[in-house]
Amino acid sequence: MKNILILADGNTARYFLEWVSKKRISENNYHIAFYKDGVLPENLNRDITAHFCDPTSYSKLLSLMSSVRFSEVFIIMDEVEDVRYSLKNIREIDDKIFIVLLDKWNQECSNMENLTIVNQNQLISSHLYDHLPNVPVIAQNIGLGEGEIMEMVVPFGSSYSYRHIGSIAQRKWKIVAIYRDKKQIIPTSATIVRPNDILLTLGKPRVLDGVYKSINKRYGLFPEPFGKNIYLILDMLVDEDKAFEYLQESIYLADRLENKNIYIRVVNPAHFDVISKLKKEENHRLAIHIYYDTLHIKEILEYDIQSFNIGLVINSLDTFNKYNLKEELFNLKKLVYIFGDISLYNINNCVIMMGSEAQMESISSTSFDLAESFDFTLKLCNYDPEGDFEKSKQIISHYETLSQIFNHDIQIVQSIDNPVRRLRKMNNTLQIIPFTSYMKKPSIFTLLSRHLEDYFFKLEKHPKILVPIEISEIGSL
Repeated sequence: MKNILILADGNTARYFLEWVSKKRISENNYHIAFYKDGVLPENLNRDITAHFCDPTSYSKLLSLMSSVRFSEVFIIMDEVEDVRYSLKNIREIDDKIFIVLLDKWNQECSNMENLTIVNQNQLISSHLYDHLPNVPVIAQNIGLGEGEIMEMVVPFGSSYSYRHIGSIAQRKWKIVAIYRDKKQIIPTSATIVRPNDILLTLGKPRVLDGVYKSINKRYGLFPEPFGKNIYLILDMLVDEDKAFEYLQESIYLADRLENKNIYIRVVNPAHFDVISKLKKEENHRLAIHIYYDTLHIKEILEYDIQSFNIGLVINSLDTFNKYNLKEELFNLKKLVYIFGDISLYNINNCVIMMGSEAQMESISSTSFDLAESFDFTLKLCNYDPEGDFEKSKQIISHYETLSQIFNHDIQIVQSIDNPVRRLRKMNNTLQIIPFTSYMKKPSIFTLLSRHLEDYFFKLEKHPKILVPIEISEIGSL
């Protein structure tokens, strides 16, 4: 639930509040700070709370903002001096909170961080200009004119932000261009989608409507946009003893998510009684498919994953290594959950071990969405034997900003220590690991690796989520 603070004064604010009251969004709670009569509509919805408060007073605004955790502030006021003092007070109280400011006076404050300015004069002029003759038509009037071309703005906290284009499942639709900082980008699979990007999309109108809703929903979509459903691979040559346990853990995982189906592919079936026990769990949300051949297993898995709109693939470490699924799943850009010695039932926190800035940024949205979906404590751990923490400041700032957007706390842990040793000592922990093309399966050569992910991957104690990222062009856009 998002708490939105609206500093309101004047007719524009009143019309905006009436609009908010009519267009109910169940995920939002609104708090109105007003200090003059005639601002509030006659009828307020239950999700709107009014506070008689002068936001130009630092102490009064501090008292209000300390009582509720706000994710965003709207400033819609009539007097320019009131706006200046209110904006100054907000920034002194919280220097990271996102602010939307209605500007009627062309004020120079666009360089302030986390501030979106809506220029009233430009907005009205632009809308009037669209009605002039001989003006180029907008997207909805191009092509069939049925909405098959759509622009979508990626909001802060969207499950699509900080994703590689290649990791976004695009079935019956396509991202054909990105507009950022008044520049056009023709995306590749390694292009990163960032907040405030404008995506030019092409596809079936109904599909695009669903994508638009997904982009603007800020949490609870996991494992999207990698795909929607869950896929469990059971190889009875290595998983038979734990097959039913793995199935129950997968069901538990799916039950914590929203409207996800489970598809199970059983390979190398051996004992009928085990298969029969598994088949008893089938229902309208869980389907079991058995593959009796020993050839073309990779082709079957790829067909399933594409056909069933899979976003999260679940398997044991033995199965993952046996078929060298690393390369296959990485190329498909799917999230991978690998069972650990500790079951998901017992997990209460997830941990990210500090890596490069590009990697940490790429997995950040997925990490918060995962932690939010499962109500896990999220920890960003920076264990450095040399104590060089200065280089991680930018990463920490990024995660603190996302913490506010997702309204989900994050614990920052910094210590002079060996990261592998500290990870080994952790309990009830899910690892979140960047899934890269160079990730090696555990072997004697892991001891020679310069990539920390290889050491983290070697620890079988903890279950793991692998988040696919592209390294070749990472950070270039």
